[in-house]
Amino acid sequence: MEYDKSIVNRLKRIEGQIKGVLNMIEQNKDCKDVVIQLSASRSAIDRTIGLIVSKNLEQCVRKSIEQGEDTEALIKEAVDLLVKSRS
Repeated sequence: MEYDKSIVNRLKRIEGQIKGVLNMIEQNKDCKDVVIQLSASRSAIDRTIGLIVSKNLEQCVRKSIEQGEDTEALIKEAVDLLVKSRS
């Protein structure tokens, strides 16, 4: 799968969020504020995972259809990846 610039940009923003959390911890910021920022980072990671899985699924399904193959296994695998990412 080719990853486009939007995914790289999302990950760079997440990297910035994590660096910000590390700075907060080094400055002994309030626990609540740290957890809020960590939750925001986790949400951004979850959205990025969903985007990657959906783009990959779309590409795989298109290829399978072009080749006359069944797509059921691809869809199940994508759903399993999403479920596993939340475990």
